[in-house]
Amino acid sequence: MNNHFITIAGNIGVGKSTLTTLLAQKLNWTPFHEGVADNPYLADFYGDMGNWSFHSQMFFLSQRLQQHHRLLQEDNSVIQDRSVYEDAEIFARNLFLQGDLSQNDWTTYSNLYQALSDLLQPPHMILYLRASTATLRRRINQRGRAYEQSISDAYLEQLNGLYDEWVGRFSLCPVLTIETDNLDYVQHDDHLTLITERMQAMLRGKDVLAL
Repeated sequence: MNNHFITIAGNIGVGKSTLTTLLAQKLNWTPFHEGVADNPYLADFYGDMGNWSFHSQMFFLSQRLQQHHRLLQEDNSVIQDRSVYEDAEIFARNLFLQGDLSQNDWTTYSNLYQALSDLLQPPHMILYLRASTATLRRRINQRGRAYEQSISDAYLEQLNGLYDEWVGRFSLCPVLTIETDNLDYVQHDDHLTLITERMQAMLRGKDVLAL
């Protein structure tokens, strides 16, 4: 694949889908969005994580692997909304740690993920969007998805911690961290331009500071 492959990572409500769309439009790249609405288990999952975690995570894993394969066939540069790595190393791991995935389910899931992810070409870089729990809560409320309103602040905080740990040890490609609490790339085009310039500089091999 001669074109660029970028993944936008980050917690629920941080603004991944919006940034994916805006960057794809600005750069004329192909966006690959997360198929949240296609997950038939999601509403049940948020209502009863203990009973529906394994089903939901297996669905996301299969969808993400299929998407990863499709985007590598593109003739254009691509931007992916959330990676297969996050599904396993953030969300599934968190469900196991909080007791909503049994040891057997976690072992089955993680063994399958590891075997398949070893075969995948990693992205050329990851844009990691960070936000405080308060900011995530405000954005989740603003977009108004009914099944997300029951997500607790404690759950968002746990995910934030796991994301920071994951980024700290991730070594498959460069990671550009972007603090989004005080960024509004929807209303301010200069914020979007700043992100684009940092991203393109990192793709050229330059050392780039977190934004």
